[in-house]
Amino acid sequence: MLGLVVNLLLGVVKVIGGIIGNSFALIADAVNSIGDVVTTVVVLFALRVAQCPADAEHPYGHTRAEGIAASNVALLVIVSAAFVGWEAVQRITVQHDIPPAWTLWIAVSNVLIKEGLYQYKVRVGRRTGSAAIIASAWDHRSDAFCALAVLIGLAVIRLGGRQYIWADEAASLVVVVAIIWSGAKLFRSSASELMDVQADSEFVDQIRSAAMSVGGVKNVETLWVRKSGLEFFADIHIEVDQHLSVAEGHRIGHQVKDRLLDAFTSLRDVLVHLEPFPHTHEAMTSIVRDARRSTHL
Repeated sequence: MLGLVVNLLLGVVKVIGGIIGNSFALIADAVNSIGDVVTTVVVLFALRVAQCPADAEHPYGHTRAEGIAASNVALLVIVSAAFVGWEAVQRITVQHDIPPAWTLWIAVSNVLIKEGLYQYKVRVGRRTGSAAIIASAWDHRSDAFCALAVLIGLAVIRLGGRQYIWADEAASLVVVVAIIWSGAKLFRSSASELMDVQADSEFVDQIRSAAMSVGGVKNVETLWVRKSGLEFFADIHIEVDQHLSVAEGHRIGHQVKDRLLDAFTSLRDVLVHLEPFPHTHEAMTSIVRDARRSTHL
């Protein structure tokens, strides 16, 4: 919420300063801040929808809402940045008034505020162990670099005079490239989530180790973990003694599910499937042969 409010205020100040002060770089940076505001608002709304419980029409819940929202916002940000970039290219040879000195103060303030937000969010993310907050902090750090590019562009114009008027548009193009890069990363991550990509290998290994610690589990044959919103769904195939009764195997399966849900709060649900141990071709052949023999007897 802090980042949302600050980005909104910075966006308003920069767009007004850019229009009045004839600085297209400030306007481009304002698009960056306003894009962050739109992204945050849409994702926050999508997260509320994603946390709605499952119903008859959505038996698997509403967790996909975040990925859908994020991918659409990413496309909107990329298109907006491309439009700003096109305008900057067209203006780069056009002579216009030199931005006044007070636009430098806006650029300096922008750099300091963004760097301050980065430092604050990094500390919060490390204290809480939140990867999402740390990622958001690095977004502020990239914004600080964009603001620095704007500051350099404005300083070059103020010091060099009208012959360097193109530095303003050059700085805006740096900002545009950064926005498109961030939008592409957001689209890639959200699209991967919608494609049910396998979760991080370290997280998968932790789930496998926790399942193996349950008594009666001989091996984990298959483990699929997919992310949906802020939560994960796991499909796990465990191997148990082939001579156990159905009831005993069922009990072990429930123990595995309960252990995983207790150990990993980000797991929304776990689907456990039982396999006979040892799970080999020879063992399966022996089981079939024994079954046929007992049937014949």
